[in-house]
Amino acid sequence: MVGLFVKLLVCPITVIIASLIFPNVNFAYWYQPIILGIILAVVGHLMEVLMLREDTRWLSTFMDFIASAVIVYFGAMVFANAEVTFWGAVLTGALLAITEIFQHNWLLASGRAEKEPLHD
Repeated sequence: MVGLFVKLLVCPITVIIASLIFPNVNFAYWYQPIILGIILAVVGHLMEVLMLREDTRWLSTFMDFIASAVIVYFGAMVFANAEVTFWGAVLTGALLAITEIFQHNWLLASGRAEKEPLHD
């Protein structure tokens, strides 16, 4: 659960930073990147719960990159006057994936990503 709280802070901040540094990521209102970041945090957490293990660390990071880019690209279309190009979404997804590397390493090192064994 701590991983979700970290994501709820990191993802919106990262989307805000992306909108400030990338010219092809523009949100019309201050709350739009925050909402998108919260959606990214919840989806990212669910993906971690389902697939993050020591042997899937890089696959999980790559899948986070793909999911983030898709969510940012199509999610921005929902907001009025928000404009995010395909490459803006890819760059934002890459920025989010960089943060995911550190989060995945921390979750795995601290044992917070441990899965319960399935019992037959």
